[in-house]
Amino acid sequence: MQRTARILAATLTAVAAATLVASCATTPSTGPMGFFITSAGPGDGGNLGGLAGADAHCQKLAAAAGAGSRTWRAYLSTGYVPPSTAAIHARDRIGKGPWFNAKGALIANDVAQLHNGNNLTKVTALTEKGTVINGRGDTPNAHDILTGSRPDGTAYPSFPGQPSMSCGEWTKTSGVFAMVGHHDRGNNTPVTDPWAVSWNSSHLTLSCSKEDLPKSGGAGLFYCFAAD
Repeated sequence: MQRTARILAATLTAVAAATLVASCATTPSTGPMGFFITSAGPGDGGNLGGLAGADAHCQKLAAAAGAGSRTWRAYLSTGYVPPSTAAIHARDRIGKGPWFNAKGALIANDVAQLHNGNNLTKVTALTEKGTVINGRGDTPNAHDILTGSRPDGTAYPSFPGQPSMSCGEWTKTSGVFAMVGHHDRGNNTPVTDPWAVSWNSSHLTLSCSKEDLPKSGGAGLFYCFAAD
């Protein structure tokens, strides 16, 4: 009986070890860059030239960093405008993952983990150059990252006569606003408001002009993900 128990225990241990090895094999601890925050915006505040212009900016920066062979997409949503324009959700644009930063650190394994339990902090949310972006407590603060998205990565609705929450679908600078997230997630300081530590849905900008974005703590930057 004891011999049978020992054999069973050894078998279970071997199975557990094999499972752990398989898990590690499918989730590498490091990998090629598949995520970054733009080191600079295109230059006209929240007017990014639409989603196509934002994607092209991601691609350009990635190419300059030696990762241009991958297909890059901006993590940006655009809202539904009745009766014909369908919403586009940031979470649906960025591929399946996993995504690593410029220094090979894992950001998230997949879309689900990205929106619930990711590894985004001020230290890991790097630019394509591998540099840290100013956050809460730095001068100037640049932790507002354009997303136009809800916490789950979906778009906010847009309606005629109402201010757009995605800078007029990323084509305007005045009369519109944008939802931003905080890449520094509160910068490891005590924060009582959940919105302050959201990486993708913290608050609205004052407007989408390049003059107003810094007033709420931003610089017109956005997240880029490798979608391939």
